[in-house]
Amino acid sequence: MRCAIVRETEKGETRAAASPESVGALVRMGLEVAVEAGLGSGCRWPDGLYSGAGAEVVGDRGSLLGAADVVLGVRPPDEAEITALKPGAFRVGFLDPFTRVSLVNRLAGAGVSAVSLEMVPRTTRFQKLDALSSQHSVAGYYMAVLGAERLGKVFPMMGTPSGTIHPARVLVIGAGVAGLQAIATAKRLGARVEAFDTRPVVKEQVESLGAKFVDIDLGGTGESAGGYAKELTDEQRAKQQAGLTAACGRADVVITTAALFGRPAPVVVTGAMLREMKPGSLVIDYAVSSGGNVEGSRADEEVNIGGVRVLGFSNFPGHVAVDASRMYANNLASFIAELWDPEAKKLKIELGNELLEASLIAHGGRIVNETIRARVEGSVA
Repeated sequence: MRCAIVRETEKGETRAAASPESVGALVRMGLEVAVEAGLGSGCRWPDGLYSGAGAEVVGDRGSLLGAADVVLGVRPPDEAEITALKPGAFRVGFLDPFTRVSLVNRLAGAGVSAVSLEMVPRTTRFQKLDALSSQHSVAGYYMAVLGAERLGKVFPMMGTPSGTIHPARVLVIGAGVAGLQAIATAKRLGARVEAFDTRPVVKEQVESLGAKFVDIDLGGTGESAGGYAKELTDEQRAKQQAGLTAACGRADVVITTAALFGRPAPVVVTGAMLREMKPGSLVIDYAVSSGGNVEGSRADEEVNIGGVRVLGFSNFPGHVAVDASRMYANNLASFIAELWDPEAKKLKIELGNELLEASLIAHGGRIVNETIRARVEGSVA
């Protein structure tokens, strides 16, 4: 079975869907692996590292895709890639199926079996396959480091002959995977850290990392079956904004991490809240590419709003591409291993399989995921 790994074509995407180590793992499983020339250029991995791990390096993208039984990528495929794939090809990567309805229809129409890694169940069993969490983790680290670099003052307390430097104050809003990693990193850098989340259950995790949990009584809140925070009512949002205004006013750096898969990001830092912050403060918006958690934020720009700097990148993990790619590549290799039949030397595609039932979007010329099919049919109606 031939597995092709494509180089990303989207502007600004530096990640790769395979590392030399993950290629070696796929080869040892029994797959015939081919990678597109220049696959690892964003990570400074030359083609020779891939060929040394057992992969064939192919310069012609069309022939690479046309011969592939399995295709691994980071971003959703574009029209040229879908056209080049043969019917029945098994394509794995991020797909964003809730918002890219036309893409889902096109994949089904082309007879491609398309997996959305965002839909992998977030359970202990499939933890090694959870690409969303791996990318959130490296992004959380990077946001804390970015805050330290951009703030213009040091994070830790320092006693010097010239006087004492007080620690920077960091507020992290959202204590999911990205938020917890941002908290941990900011603490390691010496900042005084506060954190807020609508889910009271995460308070213990926040405090275990040495941060202070910001208690705001919102009434009944919690998390969905997938581990995400439930959407707030209008009344709860008003209480949250009132409580966060004071917390933001204390902070030198605010990091927002309320990115919701399949839904626009909620605004958690309003213009009024920004006006209560100290001039020169920095706000980092993780959800800027899905609408933004911060009023007025713009993707890949630093915006000055009343003396407060607001910054958000459309691809935070891509700024630490080496480790983001290494983790993502391991997620992909683990996904393939979960379905691999070592005796038949091919993938075992069974629609009743728990993993595929959740993550396989298109197969056999139709949309097989019930949630996505309802979304597509609703958009057509």
